[in-house]
Order: sequence, then structure tokens, then C-alpha cells
Amino acid sequence: MPTELRLRPRRIRMAVKIAPSVLSADFGRIAEQIADVERNGASYVHLDVMDGRFVPNITWGPKVIADLRKRTSLVFDCHLMIVEPERYVDRFRDAGAEIITFHLEATTQAHRLLEHIRSTGAKSGISISPQTPVAMLEDLAGDFDLALVMSVNPGFGGQRFIPHALEKLRETKALRERSGATFEIEVDGGITLDNVRGAAEAGADVIVIGSAIFDTPDCGRATKQFRELLDGAASR
Repeated sequence: MPTELRLRPRRIRMAVKIAPSVLSADFGRIAEQIADVERNGASYVHLDVMDGRFVPNITWGPKVIADLRKRTSLVFDCHLMIVEPERYVDRFRDAGAEIITFHLEATTQAHRLLEHIRSTGAKSGISISPQTPVAMLEDLAGDFDLALVMSVNPGFGGQRFIPHALEKLRETKALRERSGATFEIEVDGGITLDNVRGAAEAGADVIVIGSAIFDTPDCGRATKQFRELLDGAASR
């Protein structure tokens, strides 16, 4: 009888997730627009929390997130751009955040905070700003569920993508493989139809998109365009 061939299983990459950033939404129509992106391929809702201290801008707190939580079943991806994030994690978790990401630059107790986030039942995320090297995540690689690479300087929507972020995505992917960790890699800032495939090819599993979805006449249609472009690239 012929010898049975044992084929090495191929690693099949799951579909890249789209996380529309509602910082760029029309706040008067935000529930309607979240429903539009949900129908057209979004996986997460990205919620940028800014305090006017870590970044110059100010956005929203737990009350707004709790109210939005009633409007959608999408995963709430809460990005804390605030100082002393350890003081507020429980409140955002209680409001309905399922992924809570803080900035490495905002705390001296990153490991402790990652453990605490997981203890609440949320997934833990850690973000690095453009000036922070990926190597700073090396000793924490097994302790977080999501690594967020900022491709703009945090604080404002509508900024242009920083090209060096592609190399940082590749470095983050290499860190994951080297450490045997399983965290998702997310990219945030300046994503457009022109560069979204490059971000995915560099290693992003989750792509935050703000202005390129919500600053269009039809945010649902824009989300569908991104979804089709990413799915088409993955099928090649």
C-alpha cells in the first residue's frame, strides 16, 4: 500500500477585522452610523477616550460608552489615551468595554495593569506611540491580548499615516512569533483605501479606520469598500 502522505498544515490567517473609530462619526447620528458599519463588515467599535492631558483633545467618558453599549452587539474596543489609566479601567469595563487598551507611555505599572484588566474579564491591550520602539513590549509579550501600533501621533482624527508604522507592524508580528504569544496586532491612524492593504500585509489583524469611513456621504458603503478590499487581498 502507498505510504500515507502527512501534509504540514497551512496556517490560515483569519479575516482582518475592521474597527471603525467613532471619534470621527457624526455625534448626532452616532447610533445610526454604528448600525450602518455593523451591517457592512465592521467587527469592533473603536472608542478613543481622551482626557486633555495625555493628549490635547477631550472626548467622552464611561456614561457615553454605556449608552452606546445598548445600541450594538459589536465588540467595544476602548482605547484609553489618558494619564493614570489604572484609576479608570474598572469604570470603562463596567460601561461595557470588552477590550481595554492603555498607552505604555502613560503608566509605570504596565504589567500590573495588564493583569488587572484581564481580571475584570476584559481583554488587555497596550499601545505604543510613534516615538516608542516595539522593543519596549518585549518583556510583556505574553501578558496582553492586543498590541496597538499608532500610525499617527495620538490625540486627533484626520492625520496622515506615518509610513514607518509599517516597519513597526512587521516588528510587532516578529515579536509575537518569537515569543509564542497570541495577541492581535492593531493599527490606528491615517488609514485609507490606498494604504489599508499595506497595513494588513505588514501584520495588522485589526485596522482602525476613522475619517475614511465617517467623513464620507455613506459610512456603510465606505465600510463595505474596505471589507471587500481586505477580503480580496486575503483570497490571493
